[in-house]
Amino acid sequence: MSYTEKLDQLLSSYQMHYQNVRSLHWNIKGQSFFELHLKYEELYTRTQIIIDDLAERILSIGNTPSSQFSVYMQKSLIKENAIITDGKTGVAYILDAQKTLLNLEREILELSGDANDEGTNALMSDLIREKEKTNWMFKSYLG
Repeated sequence: MSYTEKLDQLLSSYQMHYQNVRSLHWNIKGQSFFELHLKYEELYTRTQIIIDDLAERILSIGNTPSSQFSVYMQKSLIKENAIITDGKTGVAYILDAQKTLLNLEREILELSGDANDEGTNALMSDLIREKEKTNWMFKSYLG
């Protein structure tokens, strides 16, 4: 699979992740409701921006981004979650999903470097750095 196809797979994976995080936001219960409800909103808001950045990057290198949910479901490395209400289970999902996204971003970074695609390289580097920090915070939350 070319790095441009992998970019579309990343877009699809972020779309599925976005919906999963929205579900976490809507359905969280328990003592950590207030803090996680806000954190999940922060995450899905940021994810929405990343989705737009990825789609525009795909367009700027001359390809067409997927835009149908049925396609996202086929291409995504992240699958649809059942409803999660528990905070620790939700945070564990976030860490697992971000590990999947991070692995794909690192793969795209290497491939786009080989293709001398500095724009995609810069986008992947930014996403990787951001995700590494977020993962540290969520791991700290779980103890």
